Amino acid sequence: MSLVSVNSPGCVELCFSCRILCPHFQNTRETAQAIKGMHIRKANKYLRDVIVKHQCVPFRRYNGGVGRCAQAKQHGWTQGRWPKKSAEFLLHMLKNAESNAELKGLDVDSLVIEHIQVNKAPKMRRRTYRAHGRINPYMSSPCHIEMILTEKEQIVPKPEEEVAQKKKVSQKKLKKQKLMARE
Repeated sequence: MSLVSVNSPGCVELCFSCRILCPHFQNTRETAQAIKGMHIRKANKYLRDVIVKHQCVPFRRYNGGVGRCAQAKQHGWTQGRWPKKSAEFLLHMLKNAESNAELKGLDVDSLVIEHIQVNKAPKMRRRTYRAHGRINPYMSSPCHIEMILTEKEQIVPKPEEEVAQKKKVSQKKLKKQKLMARE
């Protein structure tokens, strides 16, 4: 069985996998999707901001009953929360990734979260006592997290060449010019 579900040949990468973690699956999934594709430094700052409630995590899929917040507008969404426990676990994983990258001799500043996946883990069972002698389940929803970090080279923007911009002509003027050319 493979450590992670995605194989990306030909690039330097770090793979991580954590099994049966305590934070709730739905919160962790939304937090992971928020940091997917970010540089490791930017993801660290974002997760620290989530913990102190300076930025929110947009809840896009598991958003039933999730309230609206103004901070979600930064992500083009209306619903958001601040899942502290999920952010702390992901922050801990990123810190571990940084130290492993230094140990492998990779450039930490160029690491990007290429793939992050959160899966449901087996539910853990407790019980809650109800009125009239009944007992109901009190289940937790832990999760598995896997992450792949790759070393991306700095993208150098193309130099802008001073090209004479063509003046845009409307369809009406083009037809008029063609008509005048025929005569």
